[in-house]
Amino acid sequence: MTSFTDARAEVLVDLVQRDAVRRLFAGDHTLWSDDPAEVADRLGWIPVVAEVQADLTALTARCEGLAAGVEHVVVMGMGGSSLFPEVLARSFAHLNRGPDLHVLDTTDPASIARVASACPPERTLYLAASKSGSTIETRSHLEWAWGEAQHQGRFAVITDPGSELAQLARDRDFAEVFENRSDIGGRYSALSLFGIVPALLAGVDAAALLAGGLDGLAECGPEVEPADNPALGLATALAAGVRTGHDKATFGLQAGLATFGLWLEQLLAESLGKDGTGVVPIVGEPIGLPDAYGDDRLFVLDPHSVDLGGRLEAAGHPVVTLPSDPAPRTLGRLVVLAEVATALTGVALGVQPFDQPDVAAAKAATEEVLAEGGANVEMQPLDDLLAQLQPDDHLALQAFVDPGDLDLAGLEAARVQLRDQHRVAVSLGYGPRFLHSTGQLHKGGPKAIVCVQVVGDDPVEIPIPGRAFGFGHLKQAQAAGDLRTLQARGIRAGRVALTDLLEVAR
Repeated sequence: MTSFTDARAEVLVDLVQRDAVRRLFAGDHTLWSDDPAEVADRLGWIPVVAEVQADLTALTARCEGLAAGVEHVVVMGMGGSSLFPEVLARSFAHLNRGPDLHVLDTTDPASIARVASACPPERTLYLAASKSGSTIETRSHLEWAWGEAQHQGRFAVITDPGSELAQLARDRDFAEVFENRSDIGGRYSALSLFGIVPALLAGVDAAALLAGGLDGLAECGPEVEPADNPALGLATALAAGVRTGHDKATFGLQAGLATFGLWLEQLLAESLGKDGTGVVPIVGEPIGLPDAYGDDRLFVLDPHSVDLGGRLEAAGHPVVTLPSDPAPRTLGRLVVLAEVATALTGVALGVQPFDQPDVAAAKAATEEVLAEGGANVEMQPLDDLLAQLQPDDHLALQAFVDPGDLDLAGLEAARVQLRDQHRVAVSLGYGPRFLHSTGQLHKGGPKAIVCVQVVGDDPVEIPIPGRAFGFGHLKQAQAAGDLRTLQARGIRAGRVALTDLLEVAR
């Protein structure tokens, strides 16, 4: 097999010969497909950084007026509409000068009840964020909040022009309607209004985020020599990893930006995990000793981890670096670097990085389960699923539980224990969040995957106004629908008892 180093050199030659960086920045859809659909109209993330910066003064004034007298901002969104606000909320809470920022991207009733308890409606701004305006979770969250607030709270939306959500906001006389340019896919929208409006509302330094984004565009653009282009460097590493069997890209970021991994995970998994191939991002995993890993890892580490990287390299694992200093300007730069690198990796792998062809299947299966009134899912012994693991497999733990539960440290511990026992890459995703993120990879990516699903009980239900079911029922239907979709595609997947999975770490 070609070595990782040789494969990386080959990818670089290929991308340079295709003039890939210049064509990307010129918006040339033929880099990925002769068909412009879902490509030519998905490249607005490149010019939007400068556009938002140019409008920042007016945008700041709008957000200051919206947040006046508010102590809490609840962002209701899924996937690309929620993950970057989550990064902001968890990375810069100690620096924020505005209201507390909360992100609601779960249908778990206990989590929703916690938000309700922490955020009195009369002191809360509810911000619904959805490109299409029709996402079932976000629309359900909005109807719940509208009923909860009883006209005491303040409401705003971020969406595409002309969406259902924009019309609803105007019909209900919401305080603000932020309309984003429509040629940006959700996972590439961090430095558009979907990320900058929550930043401004929470008092995060949006000017620094955007300045960092412009830094990234300059550093990764066509005027830069290929050997000096950090996005090209990351793309060659990711693509070479896939070509040489090191497709589990394991990220070790500085603690202050650890949650950036959540956004990066979606970007890579949903953009590249399709057509039976792709990069498998592993984020949030404590880096272990070299012998804890199989031969399928590529490590992407912060340069501060020199000693760790050296030990991993000495053991034969490929290692590349990615600076991740915890500052808003660095974060903005990292966003653009990752976006450009992902688009270029798609070129190298022959993958269209702007669609998500396998996500709709789980949504349709959820609707089927809801129409059936629910589904009885047979439990499997955890050991039966683990016995199916092969070397170089990806073990995906899919937890439909309250993501704010203080007991979830047990799931993280089980993840590490399973990695060490079986020497396979183990990811941990919370449902339904991961359905809008790694769910694409699970269904459309490499078939070397085993999915273990756990679903928490919902002793207290929260009704959804206008629906015949509540959030707990919706969560159960989403879990059953996703499992049904995985199994129909021949993927090794099953549901186990939550207690059985937690027992692994004891």
